[in-house]
Amino acid sequence: MNKDKAEKSMINKWAENFRKFEAGLNGESKSEFHKSRQNAFKIFSKLGFPSIKNEEWKYTNLAKFHKHEFVHASEIEEVKYKKEDIEKYLFKGFDHHLLVFVNGKYSEKLSCVGETENNVFIGSLCDLLKEKPELLDNVYKGENNTSAITALNNAFTQDGAAIIVPDNKVIEKPVQVLYLNGTQNEKVHITPYNLIIAGKNSGVKILTSYNSTFENVYFTNAVTNINADENAHVDYYKIQNENENAFHVHQVNIEQQKSSNVSSYSLSFGSQLARNEIIATLNDEDIDCNLFGLYLGKDNQHIDNHTMIDHANPNCRSNELYKGILDDNAHGVFSGKVLVRQDAQKTDAYQSNKTILLSDTASIDTKPQLEIFADDVKCSHGATIGHLDEEAMFYLKTRGIPTELANSMLIRGFVDDVVQTIKIEELKDQINHIIFDHLHKIEI
Repeated sequence: MNKDKAEKSMINKWAENFRKFEAGLNGESKSEFHKSRQNAFKIFSKLGFPSIKNEEWKYTNLAKFHKHEFVHASEIEEVKYKKEDIEKYLFKGFDHHLLVFVNGKYSEKLSCVGETENNVFIGSLCDLLKEKPELLDNVYKGENNTSAITALNNAFTQDGAAIIVPDNKVIEKPVQVLYLNGTQNEKVHITPYNLIIAGKNSGVKILTSYNSTFENVYFTNAVTNINADENAHVDYYKIQNENENAFHVHQVNIEQQKSSNVSSYSLSFGSQLARNEIIATLNDEDIDCNLFGLYLGKDNQHIDNHTMIDHANPNCRSNELYKGILDDNAHGVFSGKVLVRQDAQKTDAYQSNKTILLSDTASIDTKPQLEIFADDVKCSHGATIGHLDEEAMFYLKTRGIPTELANSMLIRGFVDDVVQTIKIEELKDQINHIIFDHLHKIEI
């Protein structure tokens, strides 16, 4: 089969999946929202899956992904859990609201949302569509998305987390969103579409985690939209710790208005192939945007981080720090672009990517980028790749510290400037535990 026929056959398989998905929607297939789904699938069909000939996917090959045929989560039998089953997946030690999604579908019985002030909404996208469908009018990307895999999410969207904070409200307790993914037998396609809207002078912390409950292959295809209005403060944490047979592609779209402050944390530990895309647009003045990332790869894992910060207006600040540790045959990708437009004077932008290779067969492709069209700015970017500091290792060993413990001390020192930026104090030690558990190192 030649290449064109193979691509057409692939699109036809996904088209058949979409027809089955539509057939299961019953009356919902007549809704305005479903028209957006249909438009999104047309975009996906036109674009097709990206290949390494696409500059943005140059270092991420989807050949292994295409070997599998996936079934959408709406077609599989519900996987049932008890509350005690999910305890081991939760981050503990602090009071929080809890939303739980099983293969992308909201579970009310496993969730626990405490009392909230008037007009605060913490729940599922399905319920939001019933109660306040107008909130999706300006944020749902189904009709104008230009990313094929994101369009695929928009086409198959049914549910996801929805957190709406009105003007002048601050949600004191973090909102923990737990995704339990996978099945015993099916190769499931999971499509959460998450929406976070923070009104003027509002504040919210969201902690999301993606986890596997089985070891089977599946595909998490997620989109998260964050809209921060004037003077809003949003802290968004994403921890991806899925099994090493899973595929994970997630796009986060951040829209910020005047004097808003958004901090995004992307912590990647699992999946055989993970791609995290973050697109942040600074739409007014006096905005702060912070992107922090930590990625750990082992065995044959592939972890790809793509970021874009669009400084569209003057007097804004962005700070981006991504750090990675790769062992065995793991491969990492970092591509970060900071765009400073012509009118964006007085921009202050910092970008850094640093990676440690623990083996001779681990590798990283890193591409920090600055595009500056203004002349009164302070911008810097850089990348470093290396091994654990041999002089520091020698110093520690001469002080009687065993090699494995010395390794752990240097790893802790390397990741600490990302971990210490976490604003939920009780979360820091739990992230530290995941780091050392994933790398099979002595925890310190």
